[in-house]
Amino acid sequence: MKKILLFILIFLLIAMATCYWLFFSSTTTFKEKTTYFIIEETNKNYVANLLVEKKIIANKQAFLFISNAMGIWNNLKLGKYKVNSGENMFNIVRMLKNGSQAEVKLIINKLRVKEDFAKLIAKNFSTDSVSVMTFLTSNDSLKIFNVDTNTVFTLFIPDTHAFYWNTSLKKILAKQQDAKNNFWSKNNRLEKANALGLTPEEVYTLASIVEEETNYNDDRAKIASVYLNRLHKNMALQACPTIKYAMKNFALTRIYEKYLFNPSPYNTYKVKGLPPGPICTPSPKCIDIVLNAPKTDYLFFVANANFDGYHHFSSNYAEHNKYAKEYQKALDEYTARKNRQ
Repeated sequence: MKKILLFILIFLLIAMATCYWLFFSSTTTFKEKTTYFIIEETNKNYVANLLVEKKIIANKQAFLFISNAMGIWNNLKLGKYKVNSGENMFNIVRMLKNGSQAEVKLIINKLRVKEDFAKLIAKNFSTDSVSVMTFLTSNDSLKIFNVDTNTVFTLFIPDTHAFYWNTSLKKILAKQQDAKNNFWSKNNRLEKANALGLTPEEVYTLASIVEEETNYNDDRAKIASVYLNRLHKNMALQACPTIKYAMKNFALTRIYEKYLFNPSPYNTYKVKGLPPGPICTPSPKCIDIVLNAPKTDYLFFVANANFDGYHHFSSNYAEHNKYAKEYQKALDEYTARKNRQ
């Protein structure tokens, strides 16, 4: 009798040790510090096979046993999950039971066209790029955010926001709208826009042009003053970045005269005033540069002939033309040298 009891005790200890090893020791075999997996359906075998494929679990049957015991399948949430290297089976199953999804960071920097945003969403979320483009090109869809297909990018103040993988596009845009409203409510931005005779959306559009002109903030302030002076004098902006946008060719390094006849409403050489919407998502800094642009009498600017990234500013065409010819000559010489190489 004692031998039988001893045998049973040993068996139980071995069983307990095995269970502990299966459920509470490290089960991951991937090499990275962390890995992610996306559950797109709640079928048991699908999930178990996915975890094996991702090297998150080594024993499919053990996973199915403990997940059934913990009753995760009725309430399993579709989404993206994060697992740290060395995690055990019990914690992985508990994470699934609790629906503890990984946060997805949406990082908005400079976007130029709707396709850029569609690719960004499709890369990070469950919504595909076609659905995003369908939404962004529909005025009826965008009406709830008080924007249209031209002004939709005014919703975006470049920043980083946290969502879940299966967050809907509408919720993502709603958060952008909240961030936009919060941005404009601070630092007297609405009052400053009104003093310029512009709406926040118009300031944003002008800032998008200034953003594309140069990387230097001190130059951006002067460029903003030029464009504001031109707007107030009802002069055409004649902004080269709008030609690049109209042609959807952002690699252009030189704007030839033939490009200036493009019929696009974004061609500010042919159409006076601001274009229908922004040509990129400008940084918050650039928006503030426009709002705080210095008072000048500048009406013209041209890149310096030494290609230092800065510009020469003029209040009359004769002076501007002189420096424009110097720049064109330097550019011709540079192009000729490059072609000979």
